[in-house]
Amino acid sequence: QVQLVESGGGLVQPGGSLRLSCAASGFAFSKYTMMLYRQAPGKESELVASISSTGGATDYADSVKGRFTIDRENAKNTVYLQMNSLQPDDTAVYRCNGQSPWGLVYWGQGTQVTVSS
Repeated sequence: QVQLVESGGGLVQPGGSLRLSCAASGFAFSKYTMMLYRQAPGKESELVASISSTGGATDYADSVKGRFTIDRENAKNTVYLQMNSLQPDDTAVYRCNGQSPWGLVYWGQGTQVTVSS
């Protein structure tokens, strides 16, 4: 059974940090490009960060560059998103996405991140 399970979300004050984890099971994680998307109420989904299957290449939305870092541990089938200097505009549901070279796509259920004082 394929699963992507996000954790680490929560409520944090502006300027704070959170580290999201996305644990994968049921598929060949090390062959998949992994991505984190977010969607705020009333807004379209936004690709926040991506990391190649080996971890050698990463990319970020302009809105999070310099504040967020994506990495992965293929031995643990897990991808992480370190989020620093969080702002209220970062409030959203963050979802994990895995894409294989042969076209398979998997989604997690998401975890809520709320940045508020």
